[in-house]
Amino acid sequence: MNKVLIVFTGGTIAMTIDEDLGAAVPGLDGNAILSMIKGIDRYGEIEIVDFGQFPGPQMNPGRILELAKLLKESLARDDIQGAIITHGTDTLEETAYFLDLYLTTEKPVVVVGAMRNASELGYDGPANLASAIVAVKSPESYGRGVLVVLNNQVNSAREVTKTHTMSLDTFKSLEFGPLGIVDNNEVLYSRQAMPHSHLVPDDIEPAVHLLKSYVGMDRFMIDQLVDNGTKGIVIEAMGRGNLPPELVPAIKDAITRDVAVVIVSRCPAGRVLGSYGYDGGGQQLRELGAMFGTAMNGQKTRIQLMLALKVAQSNHQLRHIMENEDFDVAP
Repeated sequence: MNKVLIVFTGGTIAMTIDEDLGAAVPGLDGNAILSMIKGIDRYGEIEIVDFGQFPGPQMNPGRILELAKLLKESLARDDIQGAIITHGTDTLEETAYFLDLYLTTEKPVVVVGAMRNASELGYDGPANLASAIVAVKSPESYGRGVLVVLNNQVNSAREVTKTHTMSLDTFKSLEFGPLGIVDNNEVLYSRQAMPHSHLVPDDIEPAVHLLKSYVGMDRFMIDQLVDNGTKGIVIEAMGRGNLPPELVPAIKDAITRDVAVVIVSRCPAGRVLGSYGYDGGGQQLRELGAMFGTAMNGQKTRIQLMLALKVAQSNHQLRHIMENEDFDVAP
């Protein structure tokens, strides 16, 4: 069991500059990228799957589910030690967290990308991919959930987020820092990831939307979503989980119409809680039936809700899934 599966999905790591456009476009397949890594033969056999040439914003839930099912089937093989997925960084954290929820394997799974394309000085794709290979080959990576490896840092898919539009060290775990680092072709772990649970539905619920709150926000967007058949809304509320009072009747109406409403914070770190009892405060939203998400950001909470809506057998179970880091739901 020494074969590493690498699934190439596209992203900046697979792009070069088109001289006519003066901008980066897809241009490299898996073999082309791997050929830039010196000494790769030392790490055993590699199996390549060219899944696609999708920039990050062109990934969608259907493609991610297809990718997840491919990985689930491949990782069940005895000859596969672990898997690497190359991905555009714009949506990398969402795909990584989807896989983290969906895959129940103990084998290492690493998602990797690049911040510079192959035509730029300092192209970081080969170095990041080499670090990902080191991480997958390490026995210490087993049972840690899906990992994200860039800039020699190893982060948990549950915790990491893209923090900067161009910096090579853009992916950070804001609350706790990385799980470890890749140094001298070795992974050095300093801590474990958060408790880990799974959601493995046959399908996903696509009609789940994400809203960000702002000063003076009214009920227009919520009403539009509810009237057009949404099944779930994640709202990045202010601070500890508070919203303008104009939204309270809209949230009440949405919940009455069986729309799942989940509150998280628009702050980059910290959880929400019913600390405030004024009109629009978190305590009032909770009493209306809104669920309080964990300390994850809105885009990951949306991924969780898309899966949870297909697994939960009751509103009580749905709340349990959305409000706990380590929930008890059989795969």
